[in-house]
Amino acid sequence: MNKRLLKNLLYEQVARIGKALSSPKRLELLELLAQGEKTVEALAAELSIDVQLASAHLKALKLAGLVASSRAGKYVIYRLTGGDVAGLCVTLRWVAEEHLLELRTALDKMAADPAKLVSVGREELLEQARRGDIVVIDVRPHAEYAAAHLPFARSMPLAEIEQRLAELPIDKEIVAYCRGPFCLFSDEAMALLGDRGYRVRKLLDGVSEWRAAGLPLQASASP
Repeated sequence: MNKRLLKNLLYEQVARIGKALSSPKRLELLELLAQGEKTVEALAAELSIDVQLASAHLKALKLAGLVASSRAGKYVIYRLTGGDVAGLCVTLRWVAEEHLLELRTALDKMAADPAKLVSVGREELLEQARRGDIVVIDVRPHAEYAAAHLPFARSMPLAEIEQRLAELPIDKEIVAYCRGPFCLFSDEAMALLGDRGYRVRKLLDGVSEWRAAGLPLQASASP
């Protein structure tokens, strides 16, 4: 094979990843799977699309080697093929935020008041949580928390917060996080807790951002 044909082949293989990532729905599927493995039905419900369309998107991601599947009874369960896939999505988003004005504008519109965002670095936040100076809550579903969560974080899914307020100290700052900067669960948690007199801030990071920064995560069998 001559050099030109070889280079064409190499770039063609790399381009398969780019083609698989060219759909907004596929990017969202990867973000969801970065939280932990999920069934096709659960993924379709999260994206508000039918199962057939979700399966087609997942097939494209599988052909590119980004996801794998297994069967559990009548269900097909999908997962990322590696932590590097989640890291790729974080890097892609960082590049998009840096170079696309439209994305920055959209993020500004959905972002919380800057005064309500965590203002310290990740290492300091981790130390504050370790000392018990703050309470970090993970407002994603329990299964996602069990798959991976930030150290010292408590599992408190958005749907349960109102019934579990007694578990949160009123005299300490609460830090809420969810699936990352595109996720709004933590905004809803902030609004709910703020209305009830808690001091609460939002952490833009999710587990993918934490992992991409080389910081530790924890997993557990139960919340």
